[in-house]
Amino acid sequence: MTLESRVAIVTGAGGGLGRAHALLLARYGAKVVVNDMDASAATRVADEIVAAGGEAIPVAASVTDEAAVATMIGGVMSNWGRIDILINNAGILRDKSFAKMSLADFRLVIDVHLMGSVICTKAVWDIMRQQQYGRVVMTTSSSGLYGNFGQSNYGAAKMALVGLMQTLGLEGEKHNVRVNCLAPTAATQMTHGVLAEEALQRLEPRLVSPGLLALVGEQAPNRAILCAGAGHFAQAHVTLTKGVQVGGDADAGERVIAQWEQVGDRTDELVPAYGFKQAERELAAAGYVAGAMAGK
Repeated sequence: MTLESRVAIVTGAGGGLGRAHALLLARYGAKVVVNDMDASAATRVADEIVAAGGEAIPVAASVTDEAAVATMIGGVMSNWGRIDILINNAGILRDKSFAKMSLADFRLVIDVHLMGSVICTKAVWDIMRQQQYGRVVMTTSSSGLYGNFGQSNYGAAKMALVGLMQTLGLEGEKHNVRVNCLAPTAATQMTHGVLAEEALQRLEPRLVSPGLLALVGEQAPNRAILCAGAGHFAQAHVTLTKGVQVGGDADAGERVIAQWEQVGDRTDELVPAYGFKQAERELAAAGYVAGAMAGK
């Protein structure tokens, strides 16, 4: 496995998971752009990579600042002429129960996690399409996939990134641009105070980063959700049950309630290849098949 000749950008790489990601990518030969809002932190990590024999440049910029991100991308292209890998890792927490959370804190978390990833991905998207190669990793979370008390803002942003990944993976596929999600569990500034100290000791960020190799290499999957923590790796899937055809009679609502267990029966559930698969199957169940995807 080698990433030689590849250029990678890691956001929020001044510490924690981002630092671990940057160090690992550099160890496998990638030239690394170490992005962080904290200039001194970004410089420390870049210096660490260079001291180990790698190539890295620090860039201080907020992922929510479109102009700063554009300047970063322009600088990378001037220095190295291409961008192959983008790791959208930057993030913040503003945990409170929904009843106590301000809308300002909700918007801030959405802005950094979701819009920050959108801004950075948009900035490299045409570059990757034109060079017919790109690997983008969104950082999602079990809080988005399954929910966590006190993290409505964070969970909403993280699940939105799964939806973004699903669509960008479809749009980028013909250009060899593959988009995946990483759902990490790690001891970082964002998890201290949330998990017990003994648990944190087993959740070193460096134990998550090896999963990146599967998501950014030549043989990377597309639209995968990789869960990683404490050296353990698993995949999460958004599935669709076989369901029940109820129809549209006056008692349809009552029939849905009466057959609720069958509606949710996970036997023979599937992972749809694209969103319209749901509509295709519903139309088929209703007796309409031909032309369901006409023009798609």
